[in-house]
Amino acid sequence: MSTFPPCPKCKCEFTYESEHLLVCPECFNEWDQAEIDTELADKVLKVLDSNGNELQNGDSVIVIKDLQVKGAPRALKAGTKVKNIRLTDGDHNIDCKIEGFGSMGLKSEFVRKA
Repeated sequence: MSTFPPCPKCKCEFTYESEHLLVCPECFNEWDQAEIDTELADKVLKVLDSNGNELQNGDSVIVIKDLQVKGAPRALKAGTKVKNIRLTDGDHNIDCKIEGFGSMGLKSEFVRKA
């Protein structure tokens, strides 16, 4: 089995080294793994609230509009304060626990920093 990482383009696992580059035999993609590693290290999860303020893990936010929650008998009311958020990568980029609702995901466009 190869000790080289799979191709970032086609995910082929049969990559090999040619001089200082890694090469994929299926799609002929060539890349420098050191450059990819530094790009991933530089990539920071940046989430903005509805006002453009940057959110961080552990922040408190306030819901700015009534939100219908699937399976819940009532809506999440505007003005609800949510403490200790966790940022995630995806469509609903805030994970949190809301008293009376439990764990849920929120979109950052419907909250503002408290």
